[in-house]
Amino acid sequence: MTDKNEQYFTAEPSSQHDYQEISFDFSGKTLFFKTDAGVFSKNRIDYGTRVLLDCVADHYSEIRSGSILDLGCGYGVVGVALKSLDPRRELTMTDINLRSLALAKENLQRNQLDAEVLQSNIYDGLNGEFAAIVVNPPIRAGKQVVTKMLTEAREHLSSGGMIFAVLQKKQGAPSAEKNLMAAFGNVEILKRDKGYYVLRSTKQ
Repeated sequence: MTDKNEQYFTAEPSSQHDYQEISFDFSGKTLFFKTDAGVFSKNRIDYGTRVLLDCVADHYSEIRSGSILDLGCGYGVVGVALKSLDPRRELTMTDINLRSLALAKENLQRNQLDAEVLQSNIYDGLNGEFAAIVVNPPIRAGKQVVTKMLTEAREHLSSGGMIFAVLQKKQGAPSAEKNLMAAFGNVEILKRDKGYYVLRSTKQ
């Protein structure tokens, strides 16, 4: 049985396994994923992630050279999709959920890609700077966690580096926009789609 009180941002989910196979068409490629109970959006690629990835792909040429961070990677959709755009670019995928990380590693292999996969509570233990940080924040983890993911991104970006984030308007996009402006001094709404906002801030 699944523990209904257990959330996908739990470090070590104890839910009974429920493996599934799903596919995702992205940028002319079909990507394949294994999912499980105890991870975010195990039955399908959630709409917010789709909107985020399409938007990042549209602006990919604007990202400077350097590594990309998939923050809160879950079972690896964002990281795998972005790595498929340019397999030569360095990519790091992090999450607190060990079950998610195991799936992310497996899903990279399934799609014949590779990246660094690390357990991290938000930015804890991360070294170096990134050209871009891409995040679909875990809203259920609470406002404090989401705000930290957004505002502390600046410390982990190289000069000219960007954070891309997707949030629903009803789940705090306007507040996130204000927090990014306060942290970076700039913020853009790159896309609005069915209540989802894709926000971008750039480290000047």
